[in-house]
Parts: sequence; C-alpha cells; structure tokens
Amino acid sequence: MTTKTTNVIYWVSTIVFAALMIFSASGGLQPSQQAIQLIHDALGYPVYFIQYISIAKLIGSVVILIPGLNRSVKEWAYAGLFFDLAGAIYSGIASSGKFDPIMLTMLIWILPGILSYYSWHRKTKG
Repeated sequence: MTTKTTNVIYWVSTIVFAALMIFSASGGLQPSQQAIQLIHDALGYPVYFIQYISIAKLIGSVVILIPGLNRSVKEWAYAGLFFDLAGAIYSGIASSGKFDPIMLTMLIWILPGILSYYSWHRKTKG
C-alpha cells in the first residue's frame, strides 16, 4: 500500500470515526430525554455519567483529529473511545441478559475506528 493510499484511508476513516463519536456524544452534552431514557432508565447509569462520558468522547474525537500530536496522547484517545464502545456493547448485553442482533450496528462505529487506528500506525511508521 502506498503512502498516499494509507493517508487517504487514515483521514477518511478517522473523520468518519470522529464524526460518529461526536454524533453519539451530542445528545449527552446537555442530556436529552432520549439520552436519559437510554443510559439511565434502560442501562442503569446515573444521570451525571451521561454528560461526563459525552465530554470524554468529544475530547477523544478531537484528539484523534489533530495531526502530529504526541503519540501517547493519541493512543489514550483511541483506547478511551474503544473502551466506550466496548462498554456500550457490554452494557447492552448485561442489561438485557442476551445479545440483541441490533448490537451489530455497533460495527458502524467500530470498523472505521479500527481502520483509523491501523492506518495511523502504518502512517507513523512508514
């Protein structure tokens, strides 16, 4: 794979991943009724957690978009965003007691994130 191809894959997947994470955070910055129903009522998390996790997702999304940022800072941002997604999947399964096939839609968030992370490593090493 050429450097140009890697760069294109990196930026497209990173922008898509960050946009999806920012979109998922937007309802929780000022917790909407829908966010409260999902995160508090359905999953059992405290209401104050909604704004906290939304701000963390927003910061992580901005960090992965900043070119040339310290490697360890980006690593932590990617890790935090993936922990958020893993936690969302686990919470959904734990609260319902079974795997719901609708959770496969989480792949829409996970795949661009994996592609972004992988291509970022390729880009910084080569």
